[in-house]
Amino acid sequence: MTDTRPRTRRTDDAVAAERSHRTLSGEPVPEIATAEDLASWDPDERLGRPGEFPFTRGVYPSMYRGRLWTMRQFAGFGTPAETNARYRFLLAQGQGGLSVAFDMPTLMGLDSDDPRSEGEVGRCGVATDSLDDFETLFDSIPLGDISTSMTISGPATVAFAFFLATAERQGVAWDQLDGTLQTDILKEYIAQKEWIFPPRPHLRLIGDLMAFCAERCPKFHPVSVSGYHIREAGATAAQELAFTLADGFGYVELGQRRGLDVDRFSSGLSFFFNSHIDFFEEIAKFRAARRIWARWLRDRYGATDPAAMRLRFHTQTAGVSNTAQQPMNNVVRTAVEALAAVFGGTQSLHTNALDEVLALPTEDAAKLALRTQQVIAYETGAPDTIDPLGGSYFVETMTDRIEAQAEEIFAHIDAMGEGSMLDGVLAGIEQGWFQQRIADAAFEEQRRYETGDLVKVGVNAFVETDEAPIDTLVIGPEAEVQQRVAVGRTRAERDDAAAKAAIADLVRAAGTDENLIDPMVECARTRCTEGEIVSALVGVFGDYRETPRF
Repeated sequence: MTDTRPRTRRTDDAVAAERSHRTLSGEPVPEIATAEDLASWDPDERLGRPGEFPFTRGVYPSMYRGRLWTMRQFAGFGTPAETNARYRFLLAQGQGGLSVAFDMPTLMGLDSDDPRSEGEVGRCGVATDSLDDFETLFDSIPLGDISTSMTISGPATVAFAFFLATAERQGVAWDQLDGTLQTDILKEYIAQKEWIFPPRPHLRLIGDLMAFCAERCPKFHPVSVSGYHIREAGATAAQELAFTLADGFGYVELGQRRGLDVDRFSSGLSFFFNSHIDFFEEIAKFRAARRIWARWLRDRYGATDPAAMRLRFHTQTAGVSNTAQQPMNNVVRTAVEALAAVFGGTQSLHTNALDEVLALPTEDAAKLALRTQQVIAYETGAPDTIDPLGGSYFVETMTDRIEAQAEEIFAHIDAMGEGSMLDGVLAGIEQGWFQQRIADAAFEEQRRYETGDLVKVGVNAFVETDEAPIDTLVIGPEAEVQQRVAVGRTRAERDDAAAKAAIADLVRAAGTDENLIDPMVECARTRCTEGEIVSALVGVFGDYRETPRF
């Protein structure tokens, strides 16, 4: 039978003629930007110097001339032993920090032998159930000498307890630990949907964590406010920026409500942004983010220490920009996105592998993703000049515009909270306001792809019908079998009476105003599992179900 379906293959000229010259977020792009666009613009007020308020040009005076960004490749799969081997491989290739990807059961607070975990153990990250697993995960990796990031929010405090106990076993003092815990539960309700407890108990745990780290782990960032997943869900650049910073302001207010000094604890907040494919829009977003954060921390929240006003952030290239079709094109997309993050002044960077849209990355693909960063760092000259696009008519105009759009969103959130950004974010979550805005933006972007206004090479233009498959990493069922055996062995070999006593003390403390981090660490020391700790807290705090809004 003859295939009469319309072909999407188009010529370069046809594709160019169909485009409307708007950014990925739908903002109009001028044919040319001129000095007239900045006629009333004060460079001293809007730019300043790197390392000085308002930090538009960077958070440190020397930026990459003094120290390159941390090359922190996100990795985790299968068992802790398999992931440990991948970490040691990446460190040997020149990676500068660890970034732990956990599997879905771990992210949801479930043990590997929980019936709800079946089929998911080790599939999208590493499975960790107890202190035993954390010790294996970081075997021969001295935690006092390397920065470690953990991407986990719902059971973040439990993972941190395992991490602290592991450092203790290595003989590393807690005040020497450097790294970041994601912890950002607000973005889970907004976009990613990996929560356990209702919002307010989650915020209680985050407040405990912030207070604990300010006092006892001063080098560790207890909260990484994450816009990455908000953008991946379909938000525009301005929405990603505004929703993320609004969450950040909420955590500042949470700390202040706990009686913490803003100059002391807010420097422990870090951020996690998406670097998408629209090169100049992303650079403008990063620059605007620094300026907004500095101004709000000083003018609204009373910070006086410049360190408290510095917005430091990690960046990951956009997973949703990559395609299963013609996956080698993803190398190019990732390189462009990584360069935007560097021009935007990121402090650390993960570059996605070309095969991640199909599976977890192979060793070769992970190495190529790391090499992409290294080429940018050592061959292009991009790090040699700070904020090289600063003063560009186009980039400065875009920076101002995305900042103004964010301020409009802040005003709405603030009004929902009757003068509190934290209460406004909670109200927006409960009303489905954030979710609706993201859904609308995602719908509009998809509509533009389907009409040809946006082009995705290899998908709706320049299509190939005879693509050869590429090799991908396969996580077999043996990882789940091994992990189920391991968690059973942990329970069988531990002092069960000590474990039960630690759980009972945690439950008691959860019913008071006590800080829960120390009781959780004691649970970790006695080899309680993550599922046991989470289940105990659910018994006190309850669990959460999102109310359908649409």
